[in-house]
Amino acid sequence: MIGTRLLVSMLLAGATLAGCGASGEPARGTKTNGEAGIVAPQPPERLRAQVLETLPHDTNAFTQGYEIAHGVLYESTGRVGKSWVRAVDTTTGEELARVALPPPLFGEGITVVEDSLWQVTWQNGIAIRRDADTLAERERVEYSGEGWGLCHQAEEERLVMSDGSGTLTFRDPETFTETGSVRVRSGGERVDRLNELECVNGTVYANVWQTDTILRIDVGEGTVTGEIDASGLLEPSEQATADVLNGIAAIPGSEYFFLTGKLWPKTFRVRFVPQQ
Repeated sequence: MIGTRLLVSMLLAGATLAGCGASGEPARGTKTNGEAGIVAPQPPERLRAQVLETLPHDTNAFTQGYEIAHGVLYESTGRVGKSWVRAVDTTTGEELARVALPPPLFGEGITVVEDSLWQVTWQNGIAIRRDADTLAERERVEYSGEGWGLCHQAEEERLVMSDGSGTLTFRDPETFTETGSVRVRSGGERVDRLNELECVNGTVYANVWQTDTILRIDVGEGTVTGEIDASGLLEPSEQATADVLNGIAAIPGSEYFFLTGKLWPKTFRVRFVPQQ
């Protein structure tokens, strides 16, 4: 459970979210060879996760989705028979609501859209719309393929969804209907295993499954603009009983993020800084 120290952390945060915008010529993600007139892919910026604060995390949480909205930290977990979604007050640490998913559902990514929370499932092909306050189920929508990560780009009026590949799918935030997709590349090379997602204005942050890497993605271009090294957050003794990094929650109105993982004993408040 996140404790009351979280309130202090959020009050101290005051900068604009990092990596939220880019502009200029040539197009983002490319550089031009002036002599040959050839446009070559721009390599991503190398960053690392700088830890600013360490907070406790539920070691029973097989984290699949992590997001802060309306002063509430939402978390969804996976595994059949052990999947649940909960809401925690960020100022007090009080658990406001928790709902379990019945078998055979395997919970995955979540995102908040106004007064609703969308939750996807791994191989069940079911998206669940919930009340953001009570987490009560409102409706179910079927989709094709697997569900991994999910986030909401409010300015584009769309959801962004991952399925474990290198393709991100766009969906209507009201109906969950697919509206498009983009294949993500880094330095011109295809990426794969995109997992838990966090939308920050025009940027999407994505965990890469089974790694300590987080990618910062310009989804308009389908280009990785930053590669974040989040290794070494847990002590070796803690890592021995934990699973992979998987949980990114941007702290609204700041440059800071919460990072955690499946069965991790800790959540870390971090910022992404240039790698030395």
